[in-house]
Amino acid sequence: MDKVFRLPFYAKASIILVGMFVFIWMMYIASGIIVPLIFAFIIAVVLYPIVAWFEKKKVNRVLSIIFTLIVAFLALAGLGFLMYSQFSRLSMSSNELIEKFTDVYNEAMAWASGYFEIKPEQIIDYISKAKAEFFKNSGDAIGQTLMSVGNGLVVLFVIPVYVFLILFYKPLLLDFIHQIFGTDHKITVSEIVNQTKTVIQKYLTGLIIEIIIIAVLNTTGLLILGIEYALLLGIIGALLNVIPYIGGIVAVALPMIIALITKDSPMYALYVLGIYYTIQLIDNNYIVPKIVASKVKVNALVSIVVIFAFGALWGIPGMFLSIPITAIFKVICDHIESLKPVGFLLGDTMPVIGIFKIKTLLDGDKKINHSRKTPKPQSGS
Repeated sequence: MDKVFRLPFYAKASIILVGMFVFIWMMYIASGIIVPLIFAFIIAVVLYPIVAWFEKKKVNRVLSIIFTLIVAFLALAGLGFLMYSQFSRLSMSSNELIEKFTDVYNEAMAWASGYFEIKPEQIIDYISKAKAEFFKNSGDAIGQTLMSVGNGLVVLFVIPVYVFLILFYKPLLLDFIHQIFGTDHKITVSEIVNQTKTVIQKYLTGLIIEIIIIAVLNTTGLLILGIEYALLLGIIGALLNVIPYIGGIVAVALPMIIALITKDSPMYALYVLGIYYTIQLIDNNYIVPKIVASKVKVNALVSIVVIFAFGALWGIPGMFLSIPITAIFKVICDHIESLKPVGFLLGDTMPVIGIFKIKTLLDGDKKINHSRKTPKPQSGS
């Protein structure tokens, strides 16, 4: 009989680790191709219901896709026009803001020199040296930033083309996926595809709802305080809030700076901080769990880990894509028997059965102890 050759555990582990390293390295190298394709795929999934609606109205498939892209472009153009009008208003009063900022800067310098007993000339000299060192070390960073902006503009033109082609070749792509896995797994593949589509659509819908709610709350809070450019700052804060951790800090820093510059009392900056902190509590404890997280069943620990992991792999675009990709991976794991434990680990379902077992054991111990303490009734002689 032929003996079956089995690799030892350390050999299997080494092969798996090397394979994971090569896969991640390839994902990093090909990020310029992969990231736009993933964005295009997600956008195509979100826009497909509109395409299907046009097709139900007996509109040609190509025209349906073109009309859908036009609707999406008009929606983005409307938001862009609103932001542009607010930025134009801000730029018109930029000189006044610079003068006020200079006054606040001089007052802060005078306070710091008096409080820390440091001469203003020393503070100015220190700031000048720090500024010169920053510009000296940031030359390469500025060049890389300009290259990133240029690549981003190219991607903005490429993504609509990808979206059009993905929507147009949707039947071909689905048939290709079914052919890869064969007819034996046709039902499972169909379930995975349908659930993936549902997860992406619901997640982005929840994300858009969250952005709208946060924009309204930010703008309302700033208007109550009488902060200028409340609408612009509220929308920017809502958009930045989508970026985990970093976005929230920048979102609150901008209106605080405007409050310091435009208001007579620095207390307004603290009021802004208090309002944004309250909005963050509402967002973290109600909006995200009820509206966004309810659409994507991924627990908080996994969410934080994948956000940092994809951020290190693909930068800020990776942060945006981390949760949808993880949710899609969880859908796949839930339908493959050998990967179901991984899907369970990614999810947010707590194993409450174990708690009930512990409670049952504790109740049993109490009954045993009670029976030991209770004296047995003596039989009459």
